[in-house]
Amino acid sequence: MSPRLESYVPVVGRSVIDQLEQLARPLHGARVVHVNSTRVGGGVAEILEKMVPFMNELGMEASWEVIEGDQTFYATTKTFHNALQGEPVAPVNRELQHYEDMNAANAQRLGTTLRQADFVFIHDPQPAALLSRFPDRRGRWIWRCHIDLSHPSRPVWKYLRGQVAGYDASVFSLPDFAQVLPHPVFIIPPSIDPLSEKNIELSQEEVRATVAGVGINPDRPLVVQISRFDRFKDPLGVINSYLLASRFAPELQLVLAGGGASDDPEGETVLEEVNRTAADLPGVCVLPLPTTETSPRIVNALQRAADIIMQKSLREGFGLTVTEGMWKGRPVIGGNAGGIRLQVVNHQTGFLVDTPEGAALRIRYLLFNEEERLRMGERAREFVRENFLITRHLREYLTLMVALHHKTVQGRIEL
Repeated sequence: MSPRLESYVPVVGRSVIDQLEQLARPLHGARVVHVNSTRVGGGVAEILEKMVPFMNELGMEASWEVIEGDQTFYATTKTFHNALQGEPVAPVNRELQHYEDMNAANAQRLGTTLRQADFVFIHDPQPAALLSRFPDRRGRWIWRCHIDLSHPSRPVWKYLRGQVAGYDASVFSLPDFAQVLPHPVFIIPPSIDPLSEKNIELSQEEVRATVAGVGINPDRPLVVQISRFDRFKDPLGVINSYLLASRFAPELQLVLAGGGASDDPEGETVLEEVNRTAADLPGVCVLPLPTTETSPRIVNALQRAADIIMQKSLREGFGLTVTEGMWKGRPVIGGNAGGIRLQVVNHQTGFLVDTPEGAALRIRYLLFNEEERLRMGERAREFVRENFLITRHLREYLTLMVALHHKTVQGRIEL
């Protein structure tokens, strides 16, 4: 059970909670359904785990549905994901037909729930084709894209655009990701929950015991990257950065930790590549995290033990692990890509880099300039408090729904 909204007053202030309650009044009793492709793994599932209970607390009837698919379906949607983030891939007709057939099967299974909802949030490409199966829908349907769509493969986007054009609105994380569509477009960045197990305050004793338990020396400098094992997260580039930086800081340690997602069939392959590369490297810990109740707390401890957080992504829809690291008061060295640019204010809350060499240079700078590292961390935490907590995210979803409810949305709207 997520903490009640009242628990967030010490973090965000009373006025923020009062505003949420005021915004939600016109939506009391509204049936809201969120649909995505996985219950665990990845930022979308983490957000929905909190967002849905909050909507219920504010008087709506909110629920969360997960579509079902087979190996071929998820391989196809992974191809979509990579293509939308820039890989030059053309869709294959039989794969597209299978994608549509699986969405049709899910539409039949979820039919009553979706047909009777007042608001339906469809998250990412996997369930996007559901809309075409509900010509008699009564509510407003919103396509929520969490992917970096700034330079998509045109054939794949052309196909997917045909699936999402009929929605009542779309939501993207950054203005650069938004595409031209025949309906209102909202810009709403993702967020973290400051009171979740992954982000609550931990004692120093627990932090030290946790990192020691996975083989890390808590008294030596530490760089941590938390992310799915995905080529776009560039784990091999992180290892190269570590090797370059460790020439100047031989005591340096690196942790690459993360779990998988049931809708990502490439994760095991990438993890195997990372393990082979790191096998004979002292000071490098590759830590696959199972989907258990203890994993978020392990992530929390690793981020708090770190001197520097890395997220050297080559493409990134947003990068919640960047926000998490900043919330712990740590500077972040992030790839100069996607939503990371929205969070890492270069030279203020961390550094943006394009190469392993650039990342190594910034690691060296921060390790040998402790005062600046601490100042960056303090600025990073306040930047998250002002911009990337779940209460802000919830407020913007409520604003979107109120606007659609009153049919006053016209053109492109940025929240």
